[in-house]
Amino acid sequence: MASFKKYRVGSKFKLSHIDPGDTAFCEGDEAAQREEVDAMAGELDELQNLLHAEGRRKVLLVLQGMDTSGKDGTVRWVFSRTSPLGVRVAAFKAPTEEERARDYLWRCHAVVPRTGEIAVWNRSHYEDVLVPVVEGWIDKAETRRRYAQINDFERLLVETGTVVVKCMLHIDKDEQRERLQARIDTPGKQWKFSMGDLEVRTKWSAYQRAYENALAATSTEHAPWYVIPANSKRHRNLMIAQLLMKTLRQMKFKVPPPDPALKGMIVK
Repeated sequence: MASFKKYRVGSKFKLSHIDPGDTAFCEGDEAAQREEVDAMAGELDELQNLLHAEGRRKVLLVLQGMDTSGKDGTVRWVFSRTSPLGVRVAAFKAPTEEERARDYLWRCHAVVPRTGEIAVWNRSHYEDVLVPVVEGWIDKAETRRRYAQINDFERLLVETGTVVVKCMLHIDKDEQRERLQARIDTPGKQWKFSMGDLEVRTKWSAYQRAYENALAATSTEHAPWYVIPANSKRHRNLMIAQLLMKTLRQMKFKVPPPDPALKGMIVK
């Protein structure tokens, strides 16, 4: 099995050093890979049950990436066999008027995972150190302040029992072009397409720099970032499923001990 070490963001991180077309976590043919994703989805369901039974901790999976990088697809495949009672997905859109009237982390506090739950954030608080930076709405000093605030916010989550897993889904510009074109050319997928996607695409290089800086500044011991090569959808799913499974296994869940009062009880 491939190692995650290469993909964990460290002090000398350069986004360009990670190949979006890398398929290090794919083994065997397509059928074998699909079977592996399905098997891991089943084990994730079992591990989530143990997380719930233990009743002490929670897990937050953060998914970030450029348009079409596969955040929705990741949720669909990785959690395909997990009970919806144990996984809650929050999608972060442009802030509402209610949200803009408060600090940028306010809407995040409202959807942090509950005890025994896995929360998945489709986009996240990191939008507030990406879009405003690229658009020039905040200066360098404010950007640095937000990096520090995000690190403190995530430390708070960790110190109160949340395990944070952060994944940046990394695709290249050509792959995005193909996926956007597929949305345009397929009537059943056109609802996914927005003219705004093309506007953001013109700022590709600026967003790559913003991601590189944000990941480097906020990949910490308590909440590290992992870059997920995502040109291959199966590789993306396999790598994230393996990372999440590894994380949950390392938590070494302890379910409540048997109730002595139930010993010998017969249901009639």
